[in-house]
Amino acid sequence: MTDEQNVLGTALEPCSTDPTTGFERDGYCRCNTEDFGRHEICAVVTEEFLQYSKAQGNDLVTPRPELDFPGLEPGDSWCLCVPRWREARDAGCAPPVVLESTNRAVLDSIALSALEEYAHDAR
Repeated sequence: MTDEQNVLGTALEPCSTDPTTGFERDGYCRCNTEDFGRHEICAVVTEEFLQYSKAQGNDLVTPRPELDFPGLEPGDSWCLCVPRWREARDAGCAPPVVLESTNRAVLDSIALSALEEYAHDAR
């Protein structure tokens, strides 16, 4: 349970527990002052995004057991860094966003209307 809000102004919902995501690995895209990457956007990753991210030096596909990271597959939900999502949007491959699980803190960097354009419907 969290007292943080999502971009819709309601309670922040979990993003994913399979695989477990979030900077704190608790399933939530929380705002945390120690998280300089700002893992606050809950996205449903696509193959196109995963390949883009890997090309940018952030391989989210390859499992990293030493970090308790199973690797992502298209369709997985994951807390993404705000700057990476913006870069992917500018490159034309931003993944859909789960608004109910995206932290309200992102609104200081991304307009709600932009997030709504990429809203993931099926939850």
